This record gives sequence, C-alpha cells and structure tokens, in this order.
Amino acid sequence: MEQKNTWETYDTKQLEEVEAFAREYMDFLDNGKTERECIDQIVNTLEDAGYQELEALVKEGKKIKAGDKVYSVWMNKSIVFFNIGREKMENGINILGAHIDSPRLDVKQNPLYEDGGFAYLDTHYYGGVKKYQWVTIPLAIHGVVVKKDGSTVEINVGENEDDPVFFVSDLLIHLAQEQMEKKANKVIEGEALDIIVGNKPLVIDKKKKDDEEDKGSEKDAVKKGILDILKNNYDMEEEDFISAELEVVPAGKAREAGFDRSMILAYGQDDRVCAFSSLKAMLEMGQTDRTACCILVDKEEVGSVGATGMQSRFFENAVAEVMNLFEEYSEMNLRRCLAHSCMLSSDVSSAFDPTYAASFDKKNVAYLGGGMVFNKFTGSRGKSGSNDANAEYLGHIRAIFDKEKINFQTAELGKVDLGGGGTIAYILALYGMNVIDSGVAVLNMHAPWEATSKADVYETKRGYVAFLENADL
Repeated sequence: MEQKNTWETYDTKQLEEVEAFAREYMDFLDNGKTERECIDQIVNTLEDAGYQELEALVKEGKKIKAGDKVYSVWMNKSIVFFNIGREKMENGINILGAHIDSPRLDVKQNPLYEDGGFAYLDTHYYGGVKKYQWVTIPLAIHGVVVKKDGSTVEINVGENEDDPVFFVSDLLIHLAQEQMEKKANKVIEGEALDIIVGNKPLVIDKKKKDDEEDKGSEKDAVKKGILDILKNNYDMEEEDFISAELEVVPAGKAREAGFDRSMILAYGQDDRVCAFSSLKAMLEMGQTDRTACCILVDKEEVGSVGATGMQSRFFENAVAEVMNLFEEYSEMNLRRCLAHSCMLSSDVSSAFDPTYAASFDKKNVAYLGGGMVFNKFTGSRGKSGSNDANAEYLGHIRAIFDKEKINFQTAELGKVDLGGGGTIAYILALYGMNVIDSGVAVLNMHAPWEATSKADVYETKRGYVAFLENADL
C-alpha cells in the first residue's frame, strides 16, 4: 500500500511527454476561462480530428457506423461526443464525464452604479468560494452580451498585457480592527464583492462644456464615463446588461510553479483539468468494440441543475439520437445501453496539504505527484449524497490499470466529520451503470489560483485512455 512518486517512474521520453502535455493544458486553461470559451476550443479540436455534428447528421438523415465520430453541443455550455465502436450500443458504452464550470463572480443584471467617485459592477458569487480570497487581486471580465436584435457581442478584458484589469477593494489594515475579529465567512460579505471598473468622470474627456460651473458636477459622471466606453467599444447600452452573461475571473495566464517547474498554478483547474485530460484521451484512443463517450457539462459547482447541468436530459437525448443513427434505437435498448455502461466521473480530489494536515487522514488522501486519484465514494460525513462504487467495479478498474502500468492512488475528501463534496457521479449512477470518481489531486481547490502536478495531469490522461480501451464488465 506504499504510495509511489509518479515522477520516479518516468523515463526520459515520458518526461518530455509530460512537459509537452502540460504546455497544451496550460494553453487550454488560458483560452478557456468560461464554459463558452471551453466549448469553442473543444469544438474546434474535435472538428480538426474529424468529428461531425450530430444535429447536422440527424437533419440530413444520415446513418453512422463503427469508426465514426460525432459531437453535440447544448446551449454553448455543455458537450457530449462519441467514438462509435463495433458492438451494439445496447451492450453498454464507456463514458468519461467532467465539468467545465468553475467558481467565480457573476455580474448581475442591473449591475452598474457609482458610489464615492468609483464606478462598480455588482456581482453574485458562483459556487463554493472563500470570499476573502477574491479581494485585491487583478480580475478580468469574460462573457457575452446578447442584444435585443439577437446579435452577440463577446467581451474579454483583462487578459492581454495592455488590457485594464478590475478589482474588489479591501479595508486597509490600519482601520480593520473590527473586521479582523469577524469569522472568516463574514470578513467579506457576498454583497461586498462588487468590482471597481472606473474612477474618471465623463466630463474629463469632454473638452467642450457650455456651462463651466457645471464642470465635473454632473450626477454619476463616472458611471456615464463607463457607459460611454461600453458604447464606443462594444456598441452596448446599459439595458444590455439584462441579457448578458459576464463572468469575473482572476486575470493572468497559467504558470509553472516551483523551482523544478513540477506544478501548474492556474485558475479553473477544478474541473477543467479532468475535462482536458478526457478530451485528449478520446482523441488518442484507438478503435474499440465498445463505443466511447465523453460528456463535459456545466453547473456542477451549484448542484448540476438547469438545462446545461448533468441533471438535464441532454446526455440521455444525445445517446438516443446516436443509437437511432446507428440503427438500433428503441426505448428498451436505450435503457439497456445506459444500465450496462461503465463510467469514470472525472473530477478532482483534494490534495494533502501539510500546512493543514489535521484536516486529512494521511492514509486515505491524495498526494500531489501520486498519480491519478480514485475516490470510491464522495459525499459528506456519513457518505451523504454519495455515489459509492461497488467492489467488483473497482477490482475491474485495478486490473486495467495494473495491466497498462498506470500510476494511481485512492483517497477520501478529508476527515470523515469535517465535510466533503460531491460530483456528477451519483446522477449517472441513477441509470444503474457502474460509476466511480477519478481525476487529479488539486491543492488550493476552489481558490482563485489552484495547483496541480504536471505528472498527475499526464498520468490521468493515460488512465482515461486505458479505461476507454478496456472497460467492459
């Protein structure tokens, strides 16, 4: 049961592959800080690899056969794609499932206001965050604005070197005696996470002013200055915030961490690290008997709800459409397919942090550099809300990984009574299929900057390939 260090198992060629894979992954993170941006990257990658859009095939009345590759996007925030195998799908398929949403700040629908000479955007935090971690750091705004005429404006400000950035202010330490006595969850309130977006009144930019006495005295002049910028740069009116989806995320690129450059420090690794590894595994796998499937979804951080979350019928409908094009659809065949499938719920696990060692069971925790992680169960305290994989399935996975020489470890999410977490595993398990949580260990999980091991990211991709090519109970 002694844990290996994955780095020590690699030869020179594999070490080179680790570095190359890490560079690809970091580029993916830099260009995919929102669900929509991730989907854009994924679709481009899939189409370059020969995947066809499922909806287009349905409209054209075309059939599919073994070896074909298809994908389907839902509301620009979730995607499912298939490598069609030689066997009938009613015998089951091999599934990888991850999520592409991450904790962040969302701009409200009526957000822009002025106070004390500053222009602000009002926000609502998304997912489980420590609110105090989001103050005084450079922030960027990513998203879309959909206007009344149906046109869409994309916004991405704060990532380029010559872009402005935004921030949430904090009280100076000299005046923070009362603040420092508050509990951590009250130090910064949710309604205080409004980002500062400007400080210059509109009149400063207007050289012509008829009434000099009114110079600088116009009400909400700073707010109007921001509206003027939005109009000039994006042809956007204040009312257009109503139909906008703007996400506030940490500004800056993914970086290598440590003198040895062994780690990656970046925003959004929960769970884009598993999404990227799953995508690459699907592209690298060979032709198999069983159909392989990958689903990357939205809304996991808030309970997998809504039309783009795992609890929607999007995935089930896509499987039915594929089976229909494969000329084997019936309601009973669909049910058999889902019940006989095998899945890795590809999500991150908490990494052991020696600074907070008391929160972990050292014998049952994931270590950075320990390889791919399996969580037999998740949930909280008494396994509440958990999917608990059966021993037969875990034995089957062990056999695959031993055969393919995949480095893996097993873990729980902290000490029993401290809390816990969940994934999309329990939702797919409702079909009766075999499901287990697996993925990458993450340090600083849900913080603006999360850390992973390059070796773990690479090993997880290898593990996903092994699963797709061998999982058949």
